[in-house]
Amino acid sequence: MVASVGATVPIGAASRAWAAATAPGPVQLTLPAPTGPHPVGVVPLHLVDTSRPDPVAGPGHHRELMASVWYPARKAKDLPRAPWMTEGALRAFLADVGFPLDPALGPLTAAHVSAPVHHTGRRRPVIVYSHGSGSHRGDHTIMVQELASHGYAVLTVDHTHDTFTEFPDGRVLTPDDVPMYPRDFAAGLRFLLDCVEEFAAGRNPDVDGKALPQGLIGALDPRCIGAFGWSKGGTATALTMLADQRVRAGLSIDGPMQPTITVDLDRPFMMMTAVFTRAAMPDVAEFWTHLRAWRLNIQADGAIHNSYGDNATLIPQAGKILGMTDQQIQDWVGTLDPARAVRIQQVYPLAFFDLHLRHHRGHLLDGTSAAFPEVKFIP
Repeated sequence: MVASVGATVPIGAASRAWAAATAPGPVQLTLPAPTGPHPVGVVPLHLVDTSRPDPVAGPGHHRELMASVWYPARKAKDLPRAPWMTEGALRAFLADVGFPLDPALGPLTAAHVSAPVHHTGRRRPVIVYSHGSGSHRGDHTIMVQELASHGYAVLTVDHTHDTFTEFPDGRVLTPDDVPMYPRDFAAGLRFLLDCVEEFAAGRNPDVDGKALPQGLIGALDPRCIGAFGWSKGGTATALTMLADQRVRAGLSIDGPMQPTITVDLDRPFMMMTAVFTRAAMPDVAEFWTHLRAWRLNIQADGAIHNSYGDNATLIPQAGKILGMTDQQIQDWVGTLDPARAVRIQQVYPLAFFDLHLRHHRGHLLDGTSAAFPEVKFIP
C-alpha cells in the first residue's frame, strides 16, 4: 500500500520482482485501532470548488474533489466500517504501484459509515489534511482516526489529478500529466476551510445533496482549525497557513518546503522530519528560520519518508503476502519498528493539536521522552 515519496522517488519504482508469496492464503490487511475514548464515524463528500477551473475537463468545468469528514461518533458498532480506499481507486492504485494484491485484501478503517455525531454541547475543533504527491486521502488514516477518536473532526481531501480517487458515478481518476504544485494543494485545503464554514452555518457542501450523519451540521468549529500534511502536503500546510489566518496550528510530516518559503509564519508549527531534514534540505532549513511562534522539529531514528503514515504497518503486512524480503520491506519503510512507528504517529500529532487547539498541555513535547527514546528533538 505504498504512496509516492513526493518529488524524489517515482511511484512506479515499486514494480520489482517479488519472491514467492509466503502466506498460506489471502489475509486482509489491517490498521491499528485508535486509542481515544470515542468510536469514529466518517462520511465521504463530493465537492466542487467553483472558484477554480478544472485544468483537464475544459472550459466551464470547475475543480471536482472527493473528501471525507471523520468525527467522534455514537451508536456506531452496528454500522459498516469504511474501507481504506474505495474498490475502484484501490484497484487503480495497486496496478500503478505494481503490487499484485487482490483489492479485496484492502484494510478497513475503524470508522463507521455515517454514524451519528457524538455531541458534548460544544463544537468540535477541526483539522484538515493534505496527502503527498501521487497519494490519496486515506494515506494517513492511522493519524486521522486517532485524532477523531480523541474528539477532533478531521477533513481529508483527494487532490484531483495528483491522486487516486473515485467519484460517486464510478469514475476513477489517477495521477496524470497536469502539473499540481504545493500551491494547488494549498488551494484545496483553503476550499476545505470554506466547507467547514458551510457546515458551521448549517449548510451541506456536498454537490449531490448527500444525506449527512445526524448531528454533523453545526458540529464543526470554524474558529478552531489546525492542518497537517505529508510530503507535498506538508509544504501545502505551510502555504495554507501563510495565506489563511483561519488555520491556527500546522504540522508538516517530512515536507520538502519547495519552492523556498521566505515569509514569516506567526502561528505554531511542528515538523516531523525523516528525509527532508534541515541538515539535508536548504529549503527546510530556510523555512525553519521564518517560524516566529512556537516551533518544534522532531525525528525518529530509523525513519524514512514512508515511516510516518499507514505504509509503516501496511507494507510489512503486504510484504508477507508478496514474499518480500526483510530488506525489501526496510527499503520501503525504514528500520524504525512498525509498531513504534504507529505509536509515534498516534501520540505526537495528537499532543501538538491538543496543545495548540485545546490548550491541553502535557509533557510529551517538552523533550526526549523515556517512553519514546527513538524520537529526537532537533534544536
